[in-house]
Amino acid sequence: MVYSYPKMLKVLKGEKISPPPIWLMRQAGRYLPEYRTLRQKCPDFLEFCFTPDLAVEATLQPLRRYDLDAAILFSDILVVPYALGQKVEFHEGKGPQLSPLRSRNDISNLDLDSFLEILLPVFESIRRLRTVLPTEKALIGFAGAPWTIFAYMVEGNTSRTFSQAVRFFYHSPDDARYLMDFICEATERYLCAQIEAGVQVIQLFDSWAGVVPYPLLEDAVYAPVRRLLRFLQHKFPHIPVICFPKGIGEKLPLYLQTTGATALSIDYHVDLSLLLPQIPSHIILQGALDPQVLVVGGKTLEQEISRLKKSLAGHPYIFNLGHGIVPETPHEHVTQLIHILHHQE
Repeated sequence: MVYSYPKMLKVLKGEKISPPPIWLMRQAGRYLPEYRTLRQKCPDFLEFCFTPDLAVEATLQPLRRYDLDAAILFSDILVVPYALGQKVEFHEGKGPQLSPLRSRNDISNLDLDSFLEILLPVFESIRRLRTVLPTEKALIGFAGAPWTIFAYMVEGNTSRTFSQAVRFFYHSPDDARYLMDFICEATERYLCAQIEAGVQVIQLFDSWAGVVPYPLLEDAVYAPVRRLLRFLQHKFPHIPVICFPKGIGEKLPLYLQTTGATALSIDYHVDLSLLLPQIPSHIILQGALDPQVLVVGGKTLEQEISRLKKSLAGHPYIFNLGHGIVPETPHEHVTQLIHILHHQE
């Protein structure tokens, strides 16, 4: 078998490639008719994630349909609190529901001893994917960054502000740091096991970094990510890590400086004309396309692709959205996106 090194991994080593490699956050999901059919086999979302036959199939579906450069493991960031023993449920139209942690006693009920054992189906999915993925396609593993996992575990559900989680950090800083250390330890173990099973890239999703007030940023966002990056760099120096601190905007340069991140996924609210002069040219960048532009398609999509390619040409760049594909995206527009990316001068 001829081995073809994935374009995405070349960029993550610092190469500039034109056209850039592409993958899309939530590229496996409800916008695909084949995914909706597959989900009917297992309505319980967590059970779906923990069934390797289904998780592998969901991971591969977008690669069969589109010329993408990477697969991302089909799972969810909230398998971590679930495997720690917290009650986690998904209800259609309501988002995740967790039994909230509001005290040291609540936290003491979490259990790391059986954590990896509960997650064994996830690692089995990764091993199967590495046997069937073409060698030119990178396999991405992921986890929620510690603050985002903390926010869900304390709040108990999704929120625009995660006010309970923020208040917990202010009101009970020792308990908050204890829980954050616990989450970091679990995440280290989880990512180690993913890498050992075969993922080639890690993405850290800090989906709610933008709600953290400035006085808490160091303890809640920067320090935990810095800990994870140092741990992974020491243990797996060959594995690149992409950080996605959604919503922190003008603080991105400080985020890079304080965490030591070398690859950054940018959300679609960022003004690139203000950000890019502050980002060293060796930093690998990803993302920035508004998912709603993909819904609209057509000339608007073509113009935005051109703008992003020109704006980000000074950096090693991976084309992606600035957040996940929304369910109402016409799947034909993804075909259009890839065609434009590959053929636009």
